[in-house]
Amino acid sequence: MAMSRGSIPKTTTGKGANYRKTKSGAGMTAKGVAAHRRANPGSKLKTAVTGKVKSGSKDSKRRKSYCARSAGQMKKFPKAAADPNSRLRQARKRWKC
Repeated sequence: MAMSRGSIPKTTTGKGANYRKTKSGAGMTAKGVAAHRRANPGSKLKTAVTGKVKSGSKDSKRRKSYCARSAGQMKKFPKAAADPNSRLRQARKRWKC
Protein backbone atom coordinates (compact mmCIF):
# COMPACT_ATOMS: atom_id res chain seq x y z
CA MET A 1 0.00 0.00 0.00
CA ALA A 2 1.65 3.23 -1.15
CA MET A 3 1.22 6.05 1.33
CA SER A 4 2.02 9.71 1.04
CA ARG A 5 4.61 11.22 3.33
CA GLY A 6 3.26 12.08 6.75
CA SER A 7 0.17 9.89 6.64
CA ILE A 8 -0.67 6.84 8.71
CA PRO A 9 -2.87 3.90 7.75
CA LYS A 10 -6.49 4.29 8.89
CA THR A 11 -6.94 0.84 10.36
CA THR A 12 -9.26 -0.15 13.20
CA THR A 13 -8.32 -3.81 13.48
CA GLY A 14 -5.21 -5.90 13.83
CA LYS A 15 -1.76 -5.18 15.19
CA GLY A 16 -1.42 -1.71 13.61
CA ALA A 17 -4.80 -0.32 14.69
CA ASN A 18 -4.47 3.48 14.75
CA TYR A 19 -8.15 4.27 15.20
CA ARG A 20 -10.75 2.94 17.63
CA LYS A 21 -13.71 1.01 16.34
CA THR A 22 -16.99 2.91 16.44
CA LYS A 23 -18.29 0.78 19.30
CA SER A 24 -15.29 1.65 21.47
CA GLY A 25 -15.40 5.41 21.01
CA ALA A 26 -14.34 6.17 17.43
CA GLY A 27 -11.15 8.17 17.93
CA MET A 28 -7.43 7.72 17.49
CA THR A 29 -5.65 5.29 19.77
CA ALA A 30 -2.56 6.33 21.72
CA LYS A 31 -0.58 4.17 19.30
CA GLY A 32 -2.14 6.02 16.36
CA VAL A 33 -1.31 9.41 17.87
CA ALA A 34 2.30 8.28 18.41
CA ALA A 35 2.49 7.10 14.78
CA HIS A 36 1.10 10.43 13.57
CA ARG A 37 3.62 12.38 15.66
CA ARG A 38 6.50 10.26 14.28
CA ALA A 39 5.30 10.86 10.72
CA ASN A 40 4.73 14.60 11.35
CA PRO A 41 7.52 16.07 13.50
CA GLY A 42 6.36 19.09 15.48
CA SER A 43 2.76 17.82 15.65
CA LYS A 44 0.87 18.62 18.86
CA LEU A 45 -1.84 15.99 18.35
CA LYS A 46 -3.07 14.44 21.59
CA THR A 47 -5.52 11.71 22.55
CA ALA A 48 -9.06 12.42 23.73
CA VAL A 49 -9.76 13.89 27.16
CA THR A 50 -11.83 11.09 28.67
CA GLY A 51 -11.22 11.28 32.39
CA LYS A 52 -12.36 13.60 35.12
CA VAL A 53 -10.81 17.08 34.87
CA LYS A 54 -10.77 20.20 37.03
CA SER A 55 -12.74 23.09 35.60
CA GLY A 56 -10.46 25.70 34.07
CA SER A 57 -7.60 23.25 33.48
CA LYS A 58 -5.94 22.81 30.07
CA ASP A 59 -7.72 19.50 29.56
CA SER A 60 -11.12 20.98 30.38
CA LYS A 61 -10.47 23.73 27.82
CA ARG A 62 -9.48 21.12 25.20
CA ARG A 63 -12.69 19.21 25.93
CA LYS A 64 -14.82 22.36 25.70
CA SER A 65 -13.16 23.28 22.40
CA TYR A 66 -13.64 19.80 20.93
CA CYS A 67 -17.27 19.71 22.02
CA ALA A 68 -17.91 23.09 20.39
CA ARG A 69 -16.25 21.99 17.12
CA SER A 70 -18.06 18.67 17.03
CA ALA A 71 -21.38 20.40 17.74
CA GLY A 72 -20.78 22.23 14.46
CA GLN A 73 -20.24 18.87 12.76
CA MET A 74 -23.56 17.71 14.18
CA LYS A 75 -25.24 20.63 12.41
CA LYS A 76 -23.33 20.07 9.17
CA PHE A 77 -24.01 16.32 9.07
CA PRO A 78 -27.57 15.81 10.36
CA LYS A 79 -27.58 12.19 9.15
CA ALA A 80 -24.63 11.36 11.41
CA ALA A 81 -26.13 13.41 14.23
CA ALA A 82 -29.34 11.37 14.08
CA ASP A 83 -27.54 8.01 14.17
CA PRO A 84 -26.50 7.10 17.75
CA ASN A 85 -23.93 4.65 16.34
CA SER A 86 -22.16 7.13 14.04
CA ARG A 87 -18.46 7.80 14.60
CA LEU A 88 -19.28 11.43 15.39
CA ARG A 89 -21.79 10.57 18.12
CA GLN A 90 -19.57 7.86 19.59
CA ALA A 91 -16.54 10.20 19.70
CA ARG A 92 -18.62 12.91 21.40
CA LYS A 93 -19.78 10.35 23.94
CA ARG A 94 -16.17 9.33 24.59
CA TRP A 95 -15.16 12.98 25.08
CA LYS A 96 -18.19 13.40 27.42
CA CYS A 97 -19.80 16.17 25.36
